[in-house]
Amino acid sequence: MWELELIPMYFLIGIWGGARREYAALKFILYTMLASALMMVSFLAIYFLSDTRTFDVIVLLQNHNQILAGLLPAFQIGMFLCLFFCFAVKLPMVPFHTWLPDAHVEAPTAISVVLAGVLLKMGAYGIIRFGFGFFPEMGKQMAPALAILGAINILYGAMLALAQTDMKRVIAYSSVSHMGFVLLGLASLNPMGFNGAILQMFTHGTITALLFLFVGVVYDRTHTRAIADLGGLSKPMPLAAAFFVFSSLAAVGAPGLSGFVSEFLIFAGSYGNALSGVPHFIVQIATIASALGIILGAGYTLWLTQRVFFGAVPERWQALPDMNRVELLNVLVLALLVIVIGLYPALLVDYINPASQQLLSTLPGLS
Repeated sequence: MWELELIPMYFLIGIWGGARREYAALKFILYTMLASALMMVSFLAIYFLSDTRTFDVIVLLQNHNQILAGLLPAFQIGMFLCLFFCFAVKLPMVPFHTWLPDAHVEAPTAISVVLAGVLLKMGAYGIIRFGFGFFPEMGKQMAPALAILGAINILYGAMLALAQTDMKRVIAYSSVSHMGFVLLGLASLNPMGFNGAILQMFTHGTITALLFLFVGVVYDRTHTRAIADLGGLSKPMPLAAAFFVFSSLAAVGAPGLSGFVSEFLIFAGSYGNALSGVPHFIVQIATIASALGIILGAGYTLWLTQRVFFGAVPERWQALPDMNRVELLNVLVLALLVIVIGLYPALLVDYINPASQQLLSTLPGLS
């Protein structure tokens, strides 16, 4: 099923994408298929080296202690890394992220929404479900490295977003940055951080989908995504401007919106208590460094908003139509989710927390 979801995306980008659609689609499929090969190697190794001789995930998770008992630590680390890097490509994690901006830029708006809202989350799901699920002790040992990789993702993605001149590329690189928060939350090795990481998967999907929808709204009317060619669109498109400001504030993590809740849980969890035997000061340093990503995120998001929707409006954009009913309906559904989860996060956290607790219970030394 993992391979099955790649093929439609390849054709959706390759057939209906932009000018460089074949390049972007091929790059997407090569990166993700190569990563999947590592996943297959790990699954086959688990099958042949375990007494259960099954691919049943539930059985393997229930008997992971017996499976690990006969394996050398170095071999366990190798299989964990194979699984981790497979899913890190999909996440995407620096330096395996370069397929994402090309795929986003060339994909139609609807496909960018699916890519950001669903496909990227499969990478984080795989790390949690299979990496930590099959090899919890390896996950514990790798926590400081996860925190460092998460901080790199957050800061590097944010700095790249600041340097972009294309609206879609700004949001694509912001996805790289925001998915780094998931790695940071997993490095916490405590329920609060894990809850925040899983919630971030949902909140990022809804907020980034909103931002990509607005890029589509602007592009459909102006036929350009070049930020330098735009400006002052709040005058002909006041409704679109208002909702884009709302989406920008959600992406920045403004209190009362869903982005704030997930990032707060991640920061509180990653800086707080963790499992005994883990050098947690490394995670705490990475957390402090990652906080700079909030400032950079506000920089590129609000700067994008200012350059596109405010200032003097060029004469050729003065008669642009505002959002239509279909576009408004799509935006309202996502915006409502952002507000509801921001004001009442227990709606999701109450479902997420038992799973986090159960997974972390397999790691000895929980404090």
